[in-house]
Amino acid sequence: MYAPKNDVSAYRGFDLNLTRTLVPLKDMSESHLLALLEDAVIDVAWAGQTIFSQGQYDSQHIYLLHGDVSLLSDDGSKTLIKGRATLMPIAHHQPRQYTAIAESDCSLLRVNSERLDQLLTWSEVADYLQINIAHQRDLDEDVDWMTRILKSNLFFKVPPLNIENIFERLTSQVVYTGEVIIRQGQMGDQCYFIKEGKAEVSRHHGSSREVLAKISVGRCFGEDALVNETCRNATVTMLTDGVLMVLDKQDFYRLLKEPRVASQSLDQLSSAVSKGAVVVDVRSEEEYNESHLQQAVNIPLHLLSIKSRLLSMNTPYIFYCDTGRRSRAAAHLLALQGYQALALDDCPQLFAQARWACLLNKQDNYVLRDGVAVQGQ
Repeated sequence: MYAPKNDVSAYRGFDLNLTRTLVPLKDMSESHLLALLEDAVIDVAWAGQTIFSQGQYDSQHIYLLHGDVSLLSDDGSKTLIKGRATLMPIAHHQPRQYTAIAESDCSLLRVNSERLDQLLTWSEVADYLQINIAHQRDLDEDVDWMTRILKSNLFFKVPPLNIENIFERLTSQVVYTGEVIIRQGQMGDQCYFIKEGKAEVSRHHGSSREVLAKISVGRCFGEDALVNETCRNATVTMLTDGVLMVLDKQDFYRLLKEPRVASQSLDQLSSAVSKGAVVVDVRSEEEYNESHLQQAVNIPLHLLSIKSRLLSMNTPYIFYCDTGRRSRAAAHLLALQGYQALALDDCPQLFAQARWACLLNKQDNYVLRDGVAVQGQ
């Protein structure tokens, strides 16, 4: 638990500069992107090989890094995609709406869709909170360690809607030089973040003692107690006076329960818009430009903190994305600020079912003016 995590050198099989340009991966922080790449795969498809078939569920985002791919539809039409001509995943909505065949030898990046969606939302909500924290002058001294906590992979399993609650669950503990915080062999029910000070991690082997690491501000230790019923595998001793932020196991479990978010059904969407509701697409600008709901404005989730000033407290807003995770987070965060915020139900069906194609638009973009949607120039 003390080895450095998300070391860039561990990803030499990936062209990270290229990966950071892909949509929506480009909007993720480095720590979240590297966590995603832990399970990603670079694959090769030979000319003539089928990459996926129409109607297939494979739960993957597949990016074309090099080579050419043809998309075949059920009416016999064919669309050629050339490597590096698009930074979007290949026709990723599930079930697959096309059959993809390699026209030449291709290199592909395969990413688990659920993991991507979870980490992307986590990253963008963390960006939202970091901006809010930076604007609160009374938190100036806490910005550094709070930012580090938001990037800790300990919390990647916590629903993004609960991210802000992490700080409410942490309690501070003043510690002193030489104080043993956790002891090897003992059972534990807490983990710790170092807010101030330095500590030493050691392990005993019989009568000998081995120093494993020296850790300082921003590091987490004792996290095994939150996820495993196991004994402490090392001892942590303070090298200086300091302050620790402590999280109990039971508080961690409470963070795993996702709160309810008010929602709007897809069937009733048109009626809600006719009554004055504004639809907001929280995906990236590139995803929005590819296809979006008619009259929807685009406010990417990671920019929500900056652009929320464009919203009106008197207007109901319905947020959507391609899975529902980013839009639920947006609706939850803005509802806490007093906005009339709803999350659209059935987001995956919006892009994957032909019955809803009439609601989508690729041509006209909309912007917010005085809190309502108007067609952009």
